[in-house]
Amino acid sequence: MKSLLTIILIMVTLVPATGYSAQEPTVKLGALYNLTGGMSSIDSPACRGSLLAVKLLNKKGGVLAGKTLELVVIDTKTDLQAAKSGAAKLVSTPVVAGLGYGDSDSVLAAAPLFEKHDILFLTTGATDPELPRKIGRFLFMTPFGDNDQADAMADFAYKTLNARSIVVWTNESTDFTRVLAKFFKERYLALGGRIADEQFFKSGQQDFSDPIQKLKNLSPQPDAVFISGNPEDAVPTVQQLRDAGIQLPILSGDGFDIDLLTLFPKQEDGNGVYFATHAYLQSKRPEVVSFVKAYREEYGKAPENSFAALGYDAVNLLANAIERAGGTDSQAIAKVLAETREFKAVTGDISFTRPSRVPIVPVGIVAIQNQKYQLMTSWTP
Repeated sequence: MKSLLTIILIMVTLVPATGYSAQEPTVKLGALYNLTGGMSSIDSPACRGSLLAVKLLNKKGGVLAGKTLELVVIDTKTDLQAAKSGAAKLVSTPVVAGLGYGDSDSVLAAAPLFEKHDILFLTTGATDPELPRKIGRFLFMTPFGDNDQADAMADFAYKTLNARSIVVWTNESTDFTRVLAKFFKERYLALGGRIADEQFFKSGQQDFSDPIQKLKNLSPQPDAVFISGNPEDAVPTVQQLRDAGIQLPILSGDGFDIDLLTLFPKQEDGNGVYFATHAYLQSKRPEVVSFVKAYREEYGKAPENSFAALGYDAVNLLANAIERAGGTDSQAIAKVLAETREFKAVTGDISFTRPSRVPIVPVGIVAIQNQKYQLMTSWTP
């Protein structure tokens, strides 16, 4: 089994940005991922999923009557300046389309350059539903939007957990967390719930004693805590709440869709945590079973989280659109991608029926109960 870094560290040769030639023997896709830094826990699995999809597609003959797919990967290190420079390298390579990123901030830094060059960019995990509007006509999303996962979590909290009052903690440092909290509060209040208190924190914060004390002082006590956080926020927030004796249900979005049970010093502290997911990897759906099997064979382990599935789905979506477009013209690819209906993917049947270019795809809600993950429900917009 090859080392991931061996596969990913690809030398990118810069050539003049003269556009992609239909005569090229390979079809190059550019992938921007944060393989190091704070977002690596979701971007590294997504990258592995993307590389796996390319390998399997090439085994089947590639695209466009035998052309080989090539994934040009750049690690942008959870650094927005690196995201910009990485985008500049890829549009100069050039590539047929770009994909990547599990966070909106990186997409906002990199995708405008793809738009400037009329090159499609497909997010693999970034979920801000406003991204296509903010970037332009060549920005598409593989995952559900934050509005959908927020609605799903609010509905679950109010209707299933019977939570009538909730404390909301928001990481105010990133676009994703601010947007997710906004949509969650809107939906929860519309259902008749009450926001008992709201606290804000910053990326990298490790001490949550102040918001915990404020929660303890509330009377009456809330029914649950919603944490709009990134992957690196999951362990310190949950761990410190549990260490403080607070056993309330803790809800979050897909930022908590990492293998939490391997990260807590005491696995039982994860009990009562609920989060949104793009793919329940224990599902018996044939798309999930075959993906998990192939991933394990390629990397010697099961997919770390649903972002691996998103990276895999994104490449397959693009390959399917390239085939249907009959060539490598980005405008033609974008047109047929927008016409995609019920594409069979690991994350569910993907349809672009909204003018927003945010797909309609199921939102899974996973609970940690008795130190095990359990799918509670699948919510569809």
